[in-house]
Amino acid sequence: MTTVRLRHLAQVNPLTPAFDRLSDGDELTFLPMEAVWPGSRLDTTRRRTKASVATGYTRFQDGDVLVPKITPTFEAGRSVLISGLLGGVGTGTTELHVVRPGPQIDPRFLLYAVSTHSFLKLGQAEMYGVAGQQRVPDTFLRDLPVALPPLEEQRRIADFLDAETARMSTLRDSLHRFDRDVRERERAVLATQLNADAHNVWDELPSDWRWTPLMHLTDPLRQIMYGIVLPGPNVPEGVPIVKGGDVAANRLSPKSLNRTTREIEAGYARSRLRGGDLVIAIRGSVGELAVVPDELTGANLTQDAARISVDTSVHARWLRLVLESPVMTHQIQRRVTGATIKGINIWDLKRVLVPTPGKATQVALARTVSRAIQTHEDLRSRVARHERLLAERRQSLITAAVTGQFDVSTASGRNVTDGVTP
Repeated sequence: MTTVRLRHLAQVNPLTPAFDRLSDGDELTFLPMEAVWPGSRLDTTRRRTKASVATGYTRFQDGDVLVPKITPTFEAGRSVLISGLLGGVGTGTTELHVVRPGPQIDPRFLLYAVSTHSFLKLGQAEMYGVAGQQRVPDTFLRDLPVALPPLEEQRRIADFLDAETARMSTLRDSLHRFDRDVRERERAVLATQLNADAHNVWDELPSDWRWTPLMHLTDPLRQIMYGIVLPGPNVPEGVPIVKGGDVAANRLSPKSLNRTTREIEAGYARSRLRGGDLVIAIRGSVGELAVVPDELTGANLTQDAARISVDTSVHARWLRLVLESPVMTHQIQRRVTGATIKGINIWDLKRVLVPTPGKATQVALARTVSRAIQTHEDLRSRVARHERLLAERRQSLITAAVTGQFDVSTASGRNVTDGVTP
């Protein structure tokens, strides 16, 4: 087995002539970072016209390997061999390196070579930039030494890993279905417990309950509002900003968020966040909710998310739980508008009606519901642990196969998923 620098096996961040041949009105696949996942999780459903992505985006084509360059996505091993692009051409986030394999390397083998534990560790050591916004330079990829077996052996290794990673993907999908079932049960608990005293919440409420517009349950000095309309490109040392997708993906941490310049953020001081605030996605995954951690005090929002600052007269835990209950999600979804990009406007969000008891009842309900859903939260934690274990075993198997630690022609993957079933 010979060792060859990647620059001699593939082009790194090459030109894409197929993109240039498109007309301005032609549509092509668009990949934001949240759509970039290995295997079946890759989302190629988004579309943009060529004119709208002519500048400021990464270009690629079917058969390319996309390697995320920014932390923490790089460390998560989310490289993907791209296929199924509209017209065979795509564009996406600038946080991707494009590697186009040449005739000496099988594209699938290349994908697995940039998914090994050693590759990710070496890339992490080569990152540059400030903490939380570090990137892998393209020189690291160009100079990467690749242990290169003959093409026939590359294909044999790729076939083996395709089969084994497919089996792991099936198990991962089972874990996701189990997690969805747990979430459904949790929502049922929310519906039963939070609205128990309200009977059918669309009928008349008990005498000690009232319908309250959401805006009257929030701090009058920090009203419900969205944030920065045009945050600009990601700035490593800027102010963290929460997008709607960050809420849905549970990415509320300084290391995971994009940042905008302090000059842009200064114009939106009214939408700054404090620890304990609620943020809700108002575009895309409308209704997803999260609590702002203390470490994000001083961060801001984009126009895809809104801040809900709970008034001191309201029990914060109760309000979060009731906003996640079916009666509230149903109300919010009824107010969603839009065809291509669905969302709820702030005027409507402020006027969503919350079935509200007195504060003593809020406290009691929050305590009861929290106990009732603790089992579900424990189950979800177990699912997350199993997913992490499965990802580690996947990476170990890829590393062992690509580096020749065992002969794939005689290897059996029967035991690679032991101990990770829910």
